[in-house]
Amino acid sequence: MAPKLIDPAPDFGDPLGLLAACHSRIEAQCATLLRLPGHLTANGCDPQARQAAEKVLRYFTSAGPHHHEDEEQDLFPLLKSTARAEGATDMLALLGTLKAEHRDMEAAWAALSPFLQRLAQGEQVEPGRLPVDPFVALYRSHMAREDVVLLPYAHRALSPGQLESLGRGMARRRHVDTGTL
Repeated sequence: MAPKLIDPAPDFGDPLGLLAACHSRIEAQCATLLRLPGHLTANGCDPQARQAAEKVLRYFTSAGPHHHEDEEQDLFPLLKSTARAEGATDMLALLGTLKAEHRDMEAAWAALSPFLQRLAQGEQVEPGRLPVDPFVALYRSHMAREDVVLLPYAHRALSPGQLESLGRGMARRRHVDTGTL
């Protein structure tokens, strides 16, 4: 039997695939967060807990904000224009909801991140005080709506030129030179 070929990771030439892949990475970080209180209860602030806290902090202080900016500065305006032209009031409402949820997620991160910073520095944190569940619940609910409704709409509604513009905006935000996509 031939070995299974691994699909290459999406790049800025496939901005919607890149956004979906980001959701997979966010889900992995959420799973780590959900395991953290139990790990702290069993092991205290050991090297694994510190490493997990550092990894989650690193992700949500760099990639997380870029993801929201990708959506709010590039994707949502493109979809809003298309939805208005189509009279898709349900999509316009969803875009408003998703943007508002970004503010809720930022507030949840502001509540969680100081605890993770303390853990990353080796300080013990009471596991029951970690506001992990609200943060994860917000992200999972938000990503589900994007995966099931928003991204399929974007695949259908956006032209190749709009997708190229979206990819360029995402690359520019990360200071990546894409040349020609």
